[in-house]
Amino acid sequence: MSMELEIALIHPDAKIPEYKTVGAACFDICGIEEVKVKSGAIVDVPTGLVFRLPKDHVMVLQPRSSSPKLGYIMPHSVGIIDSDYCGPDDQLFLRLKNVTSRTITFEKHQRLVQAYILPLPKVAFKEISKDYLGQHSRGGFGSTGKK
Repeated sequence: MSMELEIALIHPDAKIPEYKTVGAACFDICGIEEVKVKSGAIVDVPTGLVFRLPKDHVMVLQPRSSSPKLGYIMPHSVGIIDSDYCGPDDQLFLRLKNVTSRTITFEKHQRLVQAYILPLPKVAFKEISKDYLGQHSRGGFGSTGKK
């Protein structure tokens, strides 16, 4: 299965994301400039990219598995790009945090995050009475972690 994804390169140094292996589940996204990040600091790294996702789809940004050993994380754990975030000023920025005790440097064109696209159906919410939830309960929030 494949999909054509429209993408605008709004900066001359922007690079089209790519899958690094034939079996890769996600494509990698890089920054367009060198960024030095002090210990504990959070930065927004520009990509020079604007994505036009198909209607009713979402792009999910995830950390790369090498991120922690390179000293950074995505402080919000996951990024969600909506299908209507596609205007000329809607450049994708990568929010990253230095978790080391030293300054780290993101190199220009360094692969920083990975992403994938999913269909996302809209739901219609239907309010019901709590009496219709049934008699069985798992025990509430955190119930499976008690043992």
